[in-house]
Amino acid sequence: MSEIIDALNQLEKEKNISKEVIMDAIEKSLASACEKDFGKDAIIDISMDRVTGNISVFQKKLVVEEVANDVCEISLYQAQAMKPTASLGEYVSFEVKSKEFGRIAAQKARSIIVQAIKEGERNAIYDRFACKERDIITGVVQRFVGNNINISIDEKTETILSENEQVKGERYNIGDRIKLYVVEVKKNTKGFKILVSRTHPELVKRLFEKEITEIADGTVEIMSISREAGSRSKLAVKSNDPNVDPVGACVGLAGNRVNNIVEDLKGEKIDIINWSEDPAVYIKNALSPSDVISVKVDVETKSARVVVPENQLSLAIGKEGQNARLAARLTGYKIDIKSESQARALGYDFEEDYSNEDAEEDYDEYDE
Repeated sequence: MSEIIDALNQLEKEKNISKEVIMDAIEKSLASACEKDFGKDAIIDISMDRVTGNISVFQKKLVVEEVANDVCEISLYQAQAMKPTASLGEYVSFEVKSKEFGRIAAQKARSIIVQAIKEGERNAIYDRFACKERDIITGVVQRFVGNNINISIDEKTETILSENEQVKGERYNIGDRIKLYVVEVKKNTKGFKILVSRTHPELVKRLFEKEITEIADGTVEIMSISREAGSRSKLAVKSNDPNVDPVGACVGLAGNRVNNIVEDLKGEKIDIINWSEDPAVYIKNALSPSDVISVKVDVETKSARVVVPENQLSLAIGKEGQNARLAARLTGYKIDIKSESQARALGYDFEEDYSNEDAEEDYDEYDE
C-alpha cells in the first residue's frame, strides 16, 4: 500500500492539504460504504495505518442465543466457528474485504474522498490568507464588475474591491498591481471571503511598517493615525531611542522613504508629526504645517482652544476644514482655532504657551 502513501505525500505537497485530512476522509468513506452495504445497524471499526497505508475493516457482532438482527448479531454457533472461545453477550470481530463492497457504496466512498480533497484545498487556502488579516497583500486587477473590481491574489484565489472600499479618484487598468489592506477573512457556505480595502487607515500604517526599518523593529512607534483616503493622512510617531528622530526616520533621506509610500497611495499627502504626552504640545504638532501661538487644553472635556498667527488661520484650518479635522481625529480632542485678532476680540487671555487650562465654550469646534 506504499503507493497510497506516496500519492498522499504528493497531494500534500502540491495542494498543501494535510495527509491526515485525506486519511480521515478515506476512513469515513469506507464507513459510509459499509453502512450502504450492511445497513446502519452495522458496527464497523476502520483504521488506516499512517505509515504503510494499509487499511483494516472489521465488523463487530454481538453473540446471542437467537438472532433478531443479523446485521449486528450472531448466533453462538456461528461465533464459535470463527472464535472457539466465544460466549454469549460478548462481541466477535471479523474482517471485511473491500471487494465485498457494492458498486454504489464504492461510488459514495469516492465522492466523499473527492469532497474531502476539495474541502482540504479550500481550508489550506483559507489558512494561508487568514494569517494575512489586518495586513497588506498585493493583487492584480482582473476585471471590472459594475463599480467593483475583481482582483487576483494568487493563481487560484480572487477577491473583490468593492466601490465603498475604493479611493475616489484612483483609476486602474486590467493587469495593474495593487496593494490592499485585508480587513477580514471569514468563512461562508462557499468556502471563505476576503474583505479588502484601499481606504482603511491601517493600510497607511502597514505601509510604514513595511517601508521603515525603525518602525518594523520597534525603535519608532506609530501612536495614532487619521486619514481621508486619497487626499491626506496624518501620523503621530514617537521614538523609543533618544538617538533616533522619529519623523526623520519616517521621511528618509531627501524624502525617499515617505515618497515610496505616497507612490503606493497614488499621491496621497502624508503629514508626519511628533507625538507628545502633553496634549497641548501634541495638538500644536498635529496642526502642522501651520504655526501655533497658543494651545489651552481642557482634559476633562477633551477640548482645546488654539490661537494661530493672522496669516496662518486658513492653513491651520485647511481646505474645507481638512487640516483641523484630521488633527482632531489624530489627537482625540475637539479643537477651536482662532486668529490673534479673533482671540483678542473674544477677550481671550493668551500668550505663546501650551497649557491645560479650561477652554471657553463659545467657539467653532473641529472634531471627529
